[in-house]
Amino acid sequence: MERMNFLFVGVGGQGTLTASDIAAQVSLDLGLEAKKSEVHGFAQRGGVVESHVRWAPQVGSPTSEQGTVDVLVAFELLEAARWADWLRPGGVVVVNTQQIPPMSVSVGDAVYPDRTAILGALNERAGRVVALDGLALAAQAGTVRAVNTVILGALSALLDTPAEVWEQAIVRRVPPHTVEVNRLAFRLGREAAAQG
Repeated sequence: MERMNFLFVGVGGQGTLTASDIAAQVSLDLGLEAKKSEVHGFAQRGGVVESHVRWAPQVGSPTSEQGTVDVLVAFELLEAARWADWLRPGGVVVVNTQQIPPMSVSVGDAVYPDRTAILGALNERAGRVVALDGLALAAQAGTVRAVNTVILGALSALLDTPAEVWEQAIVRRVPPHTVEVNRLAFRLGREAAAQG
């Protein structure tokens, strides 16, 4: 696993950018190069957030081309569907099943698609889909704010990388008073991915 293209997507406030920062740090800790690019526009107002992270011995561009992402990491269900065409055929999707209706749904101009339909579409595109209730697992760990750590735990379980490297990167990035909650959230995410 010397070269990996990740795309992290979500809604503002879910910790998508923090998770992508941690993934980039893991690459560096593994002795690889990492580049990332992020777009967060109106993220603080519940807007879409995207961040590309690329791992390799040498990385050129910080962004992947559409159809070349190895792992799509989605913190919200509809965002997984919105970005699915960036995934390479047979790639992996890690998705939090949380549903945050976009403004068009909230004002009645659109309908949030059926969960089963979204997961079905993801399964058609991907070689593997790991869908988990990150919000419930984060709450079990002690705070719903640890959803991104749960998802990182699930992601780490799918890669040929030591769990300790991920945990160390997380510990260095989160506030000191949240370290133990985040360790537990990470482990719950790993266990959920291993079971699913």
